[in-house]
Amino acid sequence: MALKGINAYKKGSLKQDVANADPHKITLMLMQGALDRMAYGKGCIERKDYEGKSEHLSRVSSILMNLRDTLDMSIESEVSQNLYDLYDYMIQRITDANIQNDLNIMDEVINLLLPIKTAWANIPEDAKQQAYEAQRQKRQAAV
Repeated sequence: MALKGINAYKKGSLKQDVANADPHKITLMLMQGALDRMAYGKGCIERKDYEGKSEHLSRVSSILMNLRDTLDMSIESEVSQNLYDLYDYMIQRITDANIQNDLNIMDEVINLLLPIKTAWANIPEDAKQQAYEAQRQKRQAAV
Protein backbone atom coordinates (compact mmCIF):
# COMPACT_ATOMS: atom_id res chain seq x y z
CA MET A 1 0.00 0.00 0.00
CA ALA A 2 2.82 2.42 0.84
CA LEU A 3 4.46 1.73 -2.53
CA LYS A 4 1.32 2.91 -4.32
CA GLY A 5 1.58 6.25 -2.55
CA ILE A 6 5.28 6.56 -3.29
CA ASN A 7 4.77 5.68 -6.96
CA ALA A 8 1.92 8.19 -7.25
CA TYR A 9 4.14 10.86 -5.69
CA LYS A 10 6.97 10.02 -8.11
CA LYS A 11 4.63 10.24 -11.11
CA GLY A 12 3.26 13.57 -9.92
CA SER A 13 6.77 14.88 -9.32
CA LEU A 14 7.92 13.68 -12.74
CA LYS A 15 4.98 15.39 -14.46
CA GLN A 16 5.83 18.61 -12.65
CA ASP A 17 9.52 18.29 -13.60
CA VAL A 18 8.62 17.76 -17.27
CA ALA A 19 6.16 20.67 -17.27
CA ASN A 20 8.85 23.01 -15.93
CA ALA A 21 11.75 21.66 -18.02
CA ASP A 22 13.37 23.20 -21.07
CA PRO A 23 14.12 20.97 -24.11
CA HIS A 24 17.68 20.37 -22.90
CA LYS A 25 16.46 19.13 -19.51
CA ILE A 26 13.77 16.94 -21.12
CA THR A 27 16.39 15.28 -23.34
CA LEU A 28 18.59 14.71 -20.30
CA MET A 29 15.62 13.20 -18.42
CA LEU A 30 14.90 10.88 -21.35
CA MET A 31 18.49 9.69 -21.47
CA GLN A 32 18.50 9.07 -17.73
CA GLY A 33 15.18 7.26 -18.03
CA ALA A 34 16.62 4.97 -20.71
CA LEU A 35 19.67 4.22 -18.55
CA ASP A 36 17.45 3.53 -15.52
CA ARG A 37 15.18 1.23 -17.52
CA MET A 38 18.19 -0.66 -18.87
CA ALA A 39 19.42 -1.21 -15.32
CA TYR A 40 15.96 -2.47 -14.32
CA GLY A 41 15.89 -4.67 -17.43
CA LYS A 42 19.26 -6.17 -16.52
CA GLY A 43 17.95 -6.96 -13.05
CA CYS A 44 14.90 -8.62 -14.57
CA ILE A 45 17.09 -10.77 -16.83
CA GLU A 46 19.17 -11.84 -13.84
CA ARG A 47 15.99 -12.76 -11.91
CA LYS A 48 14.47 -14.42 -14.97
CA ASP A 49 11.55 -11.96 -14.82
CA TYR A 50 11.03 -11.94 -18.57
CA GLU A 51 7.77 -10.03 -18.46
CA GLY A 52 9.42 -7.21 -16.50
CA LYS A 53 12.43 -7.29 -18.82
CA SER A 54 10.23 -6.91 -21.87
CA GLU A 55 8.35 -4.00 -20.32
CA HIS A 56 11.53 -2.12 -19.39
CA LEU A 57 13.31 -2.77 -22.67
CA SER A 58 10.23 -1.74 -24.62
CA ARG A 59 10.34 1.59 -22.79
CA VAL A 60 14.05 1.92 -23.55
CA SER A 61 13.32 1.37 -27.25
CA SER A 62 10.57 3.99 -27.15
CA ILE A 63 12.86 6.52 -25.49
CA LEU A 64 15.65 5.86 -27.98
CA MET A 65 13.19 6.21 -30.87
CA ASN A 66 12.03 9.53 -29.45
CA LEU A 67 15.61 10.75 -29.09
CA ARG A 68 16.40 9.63 -32.64
CA ASP A 69 13.25 11.07 -34.19
CA THR A 70 13.57 14.46 -32.52
CA LEU A 71 17.03 15.16 -33.93
CA ASP A 72 17.02 18.25 -36.13
CA MET A 73 18.02 16.67 -39.42
CA SER A 74 17.33 19.90 -41.35
CA ILE A 75 20.75 21.14 -40.26
CA GLU A 76 22.33 18.33 -42.31
CA SER A 77 25.33 18.02 -40.04
CA GLU A 78 27.53 15.00 -39.62
CA VAL A 79 26.82 15.07 -35.88
CA SER A 80 23.05 14.79 -36.40
CA GLN A 81 23.46 11.93 -38.88
CA ASN A 82 25.93 10.09 -36.62
CA LEU A 83 23.59 10.43 -33.62
CA TYR A 84 20.65 9.23 -35.72
CA ASP A 85 22.63 6.18 -36.84
CA LEU A 86 23.86 5.51 -33.29
CA TYR A 87 20.34 5.71 -31.80
CA ASP A 88 19.12 3.42 -34.58
CA TYR A 89 21.90 0.94 -33.75
CA MET A 90 21.06 1.08 -30.03
CA ILE A 91 17.39 0.37 -30.78
CA GLN A 92 18.40 -2.70 -32.76
CA ARG A 93 20.74 -3.87 -30.01
CA ILE A 94 18.03 -3.44 -27.34
CA THR A 95 15.78 -5.61 -29.50
CA ASP A 96 18.58 -8.18 -29.71
CA ALA A 97 19.10 -8.06 -25.93
CA ASN A 98 15.38 -8.53 -25.39
CA ILE A 99 15.22 -11.56 -27.66
CA GLN A 100 18.47 -13.15 -26.45
CA ASN A 101 18.27 -12.13 -22.74
CA ASP A 102 21.86 -10.97 -23.15
CA LEU A 103 23.39 -8.79 -20.42
CA ASN A 104 26.48 -8.09 -22.54
CA ILE A 105 24.36 -6.42 -25.19
CA MET A 106 22.68 -4.36 -22.47
CA ASP A 107 26.12 -3.26 -21.24
CA GLU A 108 27.09 -2.35 -24.80
CA VAL A 109 24.08 -0.03 -25.15
CA ILE A 110 24.66 1.49 -21.73
CA ASN A 111 28.29 2.16 -22.70
CA LEU A 112 27.12 3.86 -25.90
CA LEU A 113 24.45 6.03 -24.29
CA LEU A 114 26.29 7.07 -21.13
CA PRO A 115 28.93 9.25 -22.87
CA ILE A 116 26.20 10.97 -24.90
CA LYS A 117 24.27 11.73 -21.73
CA THR A 118 27.42 12.96 -19.99
CA ALA A 119 28.32 15.24 -22.89
CA TRP A 120 24.73 16.53 -23.03
CA ALA A 121 24.79 17.29 -19.31
CA ASN A 122 28.05 19.23 -19.72
CA ILE A 123 26.83 21.62 -22.42
CA PRO A 124 27.59 25.12 -21.14
CA GLU A 125 24.61 27.31 -20.29
CA ASP A 126 25.55 30.00 -22.82
CA ALA A 127 25.66 27.40 -25.62
CA LYS A 128 22.19 26.19 -24.64
CA GLN A 129 20.87 29.75 -24.69
CA GLN A 130 22.38 30.37 -28.14
CA ALA A 131 20.75 27.20 -29.45
CA TYR A 132 17.33 28.15 -27.99
CA GLU A 133 17.62 31.62 -29.52
CA ALA A 134 18.54 30.18 -32.93
CA GLN A 135 15.57 27.79 -32.75
CA ARG A 136 13.23 30.62 -31.75
CA GLN A 137 14.42 32.75 -34.67
CA LYS A 138 14.06 29.80 -37.04
CA ARG A 139 10.45 29.26 -35.91
CA GLN A 140 9.63 32.96 -36.27
CA ALA A 141 11.12 33.05 -39.76
CA ALA A 142 8.97 30.08 -40.75
CA VAL A 143 5.77 31.88 -39.68
